[in-house]
Amino acid sequence: MSTDDEHPEVPAAPRTRAEMRAAREAEAAAASASNDDGGADRDDTRPAARPKGDERPTRSTFVPPDADSTTTFAAHSSTDYVPPAPSATDESSPAPEKRKSAKAPKPAKEPKPAKEPKPAKEPSAPRDRRFLLALGAVLGILVLVGAGLGAVSLTQGPRITEVQVNPTEAIETSGSRVILTANQSLAAIDESQVTVEPAVPFTLDAAGRGIGIRFTVPLDDDTDYTVSVADAVGAGGGPAATLTTSFSTPASSIFLLRRDVEGKDTIFRTDLSGEEAVPVFTADSINDFRATSSQLVVSLEEDEGSKLLVMDREGKNQRELPLPGVGYVGAIQVSDRGGLVGYSYSDKELSDTEGRASVLVTQSLSGDDEPVVTEVGGKEANIFVWQFVPDSAAVLFIDFDGALSLVDRSTDAGVQSLGLATTIQGVSRGTYTAIVERLDGSVVELNLTDGTEVPLEASDPDYGTATTITPFPGGTLRHVVARAADGMPTGQAVVRVDDDGKATPLVEVDSTDSILQACASPSGQYAAVVIAPDLADNPYDQMLLPLPQNLETHLLDLRTGDEVVALTGFDASWCQTAPQF
Repeated sequence: MSTDDEHPEVPAAPRTRAEMRAAREAEAAAASASNDDGGADRDDTRPAARPKGDERPTRSTFVPPDADSTTTFAAHSSTDYVPPAPSATDESSPAPEKRKSAKAPKPAKEPKPAKEPKPAKEPSAPRDRRFLLALGAVLGILVLVGAGLGAVSLTQGPRITEVQVNPTEAIETSGSRVILTANQSLAAIDESQVTVEPAVPFTLDAAGRGIGIRFTVPLDDDTDYTVSVADAVGAGGGPAATLTTSFSTPASSIFLLRRDVEGKDTIFRTDLSGEEAVPVFTADSINDFRATSSQLVVSLEEDEGSKLLVMDREGKNQRELPLPGVGYVGAIQVSDRGGLVGYSYSDKELSDTEGRASVLVTQSLSGDDEPVVTEVGGKEANIFVWQFVPDSAAVLFIDFDGALSLVDRSTDAGVQSLGLATTIQGVSRGTYTAIVERLDGSVVELNLTDGTEVPLEASDPDYGTATTITPFPGGTLRHVVARAADGMPTGQAVVRVDDDGKATPLVEVDSTDSILQACASPSGQYAAVVIAPDLADNPYDQMLLPLPQNLETHLLDLRTGDEVVALTGFDASWCQTAPQF
């Protein structure tokens, strides 16, 4: 490093008058010295040149023109150093502005002899080897862990990493699912590998890591279910494993309507013991209601006509649905899967030539669309009886001409004709099969997908022709009436008939009472039978749907035939339609 960098720069020209005077004096002294030695060793204000190779440190003392301060600087010459004389042009230069005197700098310390730089150390070969060995050890451990996990997977076979199921939905509607997710892609799964305990009909959809098991009927309440998939193998081979999961369904609850001729009508929600009944909606005149998995649809009867309300299952967030006009609503039903409500509608102002009578109307439960009146052949049809097909948006109906028809509101396929019939007994859940009575009095099971039909088998023992037939998963509930020779009823009963035809009486009443309705819970685990006791002293109310004032709903366990409880009220939310008398 050159020692020239240690010199402070000397100003090219004096900056004050004192500096200019000192410069002139220094120039005169230099000229005098030059004359004395003949100019042989004249210093021209630059450091004396040193012989080549002379690296000895030198010093020069610079005395600034300011008499009040001196500063010592390191230099390249061993002689005293003085600044050069100012040029002639500096004489005429304007004097710079007066500046504040700077503090005198402290004398600079002599620089210490520079230490010779140590040679850079070469990289340590042992340290590099240790780093490479550590890196190799870490990578080796990772490889071993991965290989170990892969080996465990191969030796143990597939495992379940996630299960998706909604038990509450499963007891209310068909089509609920259990979805199993494995830790690896699986080879093809067949339905024969899947078991469900207690047994429930299902369909299978498996691909990749997922196995979807769809229950075609609702599940029983308060029941533990186990789903197993035997001999599940990874797509890449390896050992087989059984995938198993379990879940529990909650206890059921139902809604009932209780009318009060002297007060307000109330819809209750209750458990099956009847001990935890809670009112959810009250009004002056409730004609009918239906429940979905998340909403209630209530038909109110008022002086100016009917009103249709939709609310949540707590009776809150009420909103009114628009009707086709000012008139009356009856026979309301809901399609939970289709998100629809349907009802029979008649105008309040009705005559032989004007107004609509008993037209079938469907509309969205959300209220986002306008009511749609069902048409056949381009004309509004007058409907005698109708039902939603469970778990769909399809409607099965019979018009006043006896024509049986089907229309699916989720498509634009139009109306499908299914012949002539006198009544619709019911539609089975999960099978798309309806039980209808033809004009000749025969009762058939009609496949709604292809129009084929087979006669409904008689029960064993044979209780005769049933007044109503309500299908449920595993059988039917048949309401039969015993009559005397003159045709007068002598008694009534509700009989459970299994799919194999075996009949078991559930409820029997004598001629003083009357059975108004029988329906089953979604899974067929329970039955609700509506009875009007002491019919002679049980007057009818004055509602649009007139019924005896005193009604009882008897809940029965269809597995054992035992009665669970008898509750005051009717219109159990398990039933698709209101009772008819």
